[in-house]
Amino acid sequence: MAMPKKGSRLITVDGGVFRWRVGHRPARGGDSGPGPLTFAVERAEDPAGVLVVSLPCARPDNWAGERTIVIRPVLVAGCVRRALEEGWDPGRPGSAFTLTVTEDELATLLGEPPQYLIPFLWGMIPEGGGIRDLPRCTQIWSRDQPGAGRAPSAP
Repeated sequence: MAMPKKGSRLITVDGGVFRWRVGHRPARGGDSGPGPLTFAVERAEDPAGVLVVSLPCARPDNWAGERTIVIRPVLVAGCVRRALEEGWDPGRPGSAFTLTVTEDELATLLGEPPQYLIPFLWGMIPEGGGIRDLPRCTQIWSRDQPGAGRAPSAP
């Protein structure tokens, strides 16, 4: 069964055209919190074998506030190359080929240290960042402060 085209993206890796997408359902990690961020890859034409990549971080929509990353084409291409080296045959049907990426491998595949994000009330902030990193956020005023419950007045 081929991957749905809706929500998927095309990428060319070493002359081969592939389709990839992040799974639409968050995986449960059991008692350890949210499951890992995963994405699937298959050939764009005549899909057969599927590659499932598991990353060392959580999905962006996780409720636990675990760090995540943006999956960029450079990472997808690196994972496709690594899976091909490890024996993935995208033309052979059967069970999915699983590639589990470790923290150390992630930096190698990206060509730089990963830029993690942390889910936060209004969106995402860089790991170690703060409220100033959310350009479109609205500050919530404390009920304990004078003037609470109304927007700040214009100067």
